[in-house]
Amino acid sequence: IEGAMPPPGQAALKGTACRLLRSACTFCSLLQASPVFLRFLRSSRILFFFVMNAVSSSSALQGPVQRLAALRQAMQKQGIDAWIIPSADPHLSEYLPEHWQGRRWVSGFTGSVGTLVVTAATADLWADSRYWEQATAQLAGTGIQLQKLGRGRTHVEVLAEALGQGAVVGVAPDMLSRAAKRQLEQAFVAKGIQLRADGDLLAGIWTERPALPAEPVVVHAAEFVSESAAEKLARVRAAMQEKGAAHHLISSLDDIAWLTNLRGNDVSYNPVFLAHLLIGASSATLYVDDARLTAPAREALAAAGISVAPYEKAADDIARLSDSLLVDPAKVAASTLQSLKGTVPVIESVNPSTLFKSVKSPADVAHTREAMIEDGVALCHFFADFEARLARGEVLNELDIDRMLLEFRSQRPNFVSPSFGTIAGFNANAALPHYSATPEAFSEIRGDGLLLIDSGGQYLNGTTDITRVVPVGTPSAAHKRDNTLVLKAHIALAETIFPEGIAGPLLDAICRKPMWQQQCDYGHGTGHGVGYFMNVHEGPQVISWHAPVMPQGALKVGMITSIEPGIYRPGKWGIRIENLVVNQPVANPQETEFGQFLHFEPLTLCPIDTRLMDTALMTPTEIQWVNAYHALVREKLAPRLQGAALAWLEARTQPLAKG
Repeated sequence: IEGAMPPPGQAALKGTACRLLRSACTFCSLLQASPVFLRFLRSSRILFFFVMNAVSSSSALQGPVQRLAALRQAMQKQGIDAWIIPSADPHLSEYLPEHWQGRRWVSGFTGSVGTLVVTAATADLWADSRYWEQATAQLAGTGIQLQKLGRGRTHVEVLAEALGQGAVVGVAPDMLSRAAKRQLEQAFVAKGIQLRADGDLLAGIWTERPALPAEPVVVHAAEFVSESAAEKLARVRAAMQEKGAAHHLISSLDDIAWLTNLRGNDVSYNPVFLAHLLIGASSATLYVDDARLTAPAREALAAAGISVAPYEKAADDIARLSDSLLVDPAKVAASTLQSLKGTVPVIESVNPSTLFKSVKSPADVAHTREAMIEDGVALCHFFADFEARLARGEVLNELDIDRMLLEFRSQRPNFVSPSFGTIAGFNANAALPHYSATPEAFSEIRGDGLLLIDSGGQYLNGTTDITRVVPVGTPSAAHKRDNTLVLKAHIALAETIFPEGIAGPLLDAICRKPMWQQQCDYGHGTGHGVGYFMNVHEGPQVISWHAPVMPQGALKVGMITSIEPGIYRPGKWGIRIENLVVNQPVANPQETEFGQFLHFEPLTLCPIDTRLMDTALMTPTEIQWVNAYHALVREKLAPRLQGAALAWLEARTQPLAKG
């Protein structure tokens, strides 16, 4: 079987090993009797497809309907009236290791965010607008109803209203933040509803649950690190002292990776590792499997004064604390604090490291600029090859886009991995903001239409995230009109000057104004923070009018954020134009008595397709912005290109003229 396996990443088979062996045993006598037949099977991959068919047949017996039934049986045995499965893990991560993908396992919905609520008679999944079409398709026939987040009541409100006094609601404590637990308790107490967060019902029914990841933990290369772990710890301890905290617990994986200057591979696309970090005035303990640490990682921790303890020991050590503890209530799980003494003062605040991490140093920004250049070079090679293949009459599909992007990015210096799963959607598929093509469901790229490509890379010297839309065949006037509206929205924010410290959500209306004037809009946020060889989605800053205005969301020099307006027409097409930008002070300010003002410096370097621009709808200032941006792209990328890629760059950055 092992010899017939496809390359890594094409199939996730760890959790099905026993079933695979049982299925393959039906071939045992034949294989032993005929070595020639065995060699034929291995070379032709017939055995692989036989095994995969066996997996599919077996998995069909354990789909959402059967899993819901098993969950309801477990609920009945435990006296639980409703069970909540959020998209979370003990570190409250956005992207989860397979071990904590319980909501996906039960429901079949593969979106990255969603909350499943199951009662004896109902099953509902709450998802935001990015996933409405996807969820509708994936939940069909499961008995699970989609609840559109933002269009009605939340799952907490529904449970509080639907359940009677004395009802019991359960949720796994390692998938529930301290803040979320308090929210549930406050909503239920007036109704006489009990919240139980003392166990995980899936542990008894998810028999093939993947094990915890155990990838190596390595040191982030010193040439790309501008501040030592010891220096970062000193800053965190100073913040602890200001807040009167004797200890500080960090469970969020990106904070831990940033603070220790270590990186891992426990979560797809994010260079983080499973761990907790407990910091005292003169001590610090990293809770991680020691066997996973490389020798340089151990040395780096020792040099920073950080000791190591088993991952599972974190809750026990927290139970021994007697002095004040600083935690981020949205970033620490109820299970981690379950044994904390009630006499210990708990100080709740955003992790200081979250704020420090969001502001990149000048050296980090310089490294990121270099990563963006290399990413831009890779994209020029990709687009040149893509257009040449189409011109030759080749029929490509959405899955080919991901493979081609990985091929060209892998050739660039310091590339590590994609920064998220590529979104390549042709025509109607692009109307799903987080569409993901699969071997079972994808579209060929042929005929006339629009291809949306949202992709990114993790480099040792930065993280990239870019969305471009290109025409295939002949674009229509409607295509150009929509694309130009999105472009006008992008430019409106990209050229904005704003006071330092303004809350990110307050800038969203500037971006949306050109679209609102035409009564158009999009359901997702306009911008998210981006890490430095770290998570592609990073807080605390966000540009979205849906987000609350919070002090920690203030925009500061050095923050890297996306600008990505879009328009989505279900069943037709989707358009999004995304660049990453970094906040920088205005050079040569006209005034200084009103405080410091910032602007967005573009980091992403790749042409925006002018074939989809209707210049008759654009102002001279907008045309000037496009030409200036393309001049910058050409200046930075041309010296590293030649041949077809250089010719493509020159063609796609020709100056626009007013139509």
